[in-house]
Amino acid sequence: MEHRNATSCPRLLVTGASGFLGWHLCRLAQATWQVTGTFHRHVPQQLPGVTLHAIDLGDLDAIAPWLAQLAPAAVIHTAALSQPNRCEQNPAQSYRVNVEATRVLAECCAQHQIPLAFTSTDQVFGGQSPPYSEASLPSPINLYGHHKAEAEALVQTLHPTAASCRLPLLYGPPSPTADCFLQGFLRTLKAGQPLNLFADEFRTPAYVEDVAAGLLLALEKAPGLLHLGGPDRLSRYDFGLHMAEVFGLDPSLLIPGKQADVIMPARRPADVSSSSQKAFSLGYRPRGVIAGLQATKTWSSLS
Repeated sequence: MEHRNATSCPRLLVTGASGFLGWHLCRLAQATWQVTGTFHRHVPQQLPGVTLHAIDLGDLDAIAPWLAQLAPAAVIHTAALSQPNRCEQNPAQSYRVNVEATRVLAECCAQHQIPLAFTSTDQVFGGQSPPYSEASLPSPINLYGHHKAEAEALVQTLHPTAASCRLPLLYGPPSPTADCFLQGFLRTLKAGQPLNLFADEFRTPAYVEDVAAGLLLALEKAPGLLHLGGPDRLSRYDFGLHMAEVFGLDPSLLIPGKQADVIMPARRPADVSSSSQKAFSLGYRPRGVIAGLQATKTWSSLS
């Protein structure tokens, strides 16, 4: 990656730099930004050129003075409690991190006229009326979706020029401190063990670096709601078949199942496939699932 002189670039603050998306975003953004990343417990590794700050976004009183001192030119807020089951089991923590911390960040950015991009989720929809566009009304069926929908509304009210980007299921190579679901799938198949995957849960998954590029695009060009889904609608089972093909693994180990067969703390919407035509028109170019899996395989072979 070609880097400009960091001192000549404006400062971008990325919350959640130790997360799967945040880490990839910090790497990508260095081409055009002087990047500062936050983390809570896990120090992000292998991010040369990125200034790192430890902060607990659950400490709401600490956010405003810290942000004022840092004075970034822009903020992309990726930090979240993003596992639906964990949110269901820890509702107070989910609300504090996903809603209250977002509220404070939006207030501070608006006060200082700092551009903001906030990462939301396709889980704000109930799964009964796909494909969902930016004009679709939120209808969440789990707590994570409810909290993200509330945070979206706060961001739009407090900072009307901010971008609220609804993200799909993300996949790609792991960061040093965070896997995605794909790594667990691969470990299971490589161990020769069966892998049960829903055949009746549909998403529009996207390669993580493409979504990171979409967030940078949204920060500059897309105030308001924006969907950053991938181009392919498919079930988790279909995704698994593509994964087995690309990585040369045994597809007979994949066992199709139904959502109703598995009891989980959080309800899962059946189909939250997104229409991302608005983002496509702005230059968002997510690759298809097979190309994304091939890129993941190439990355893994080089690491």
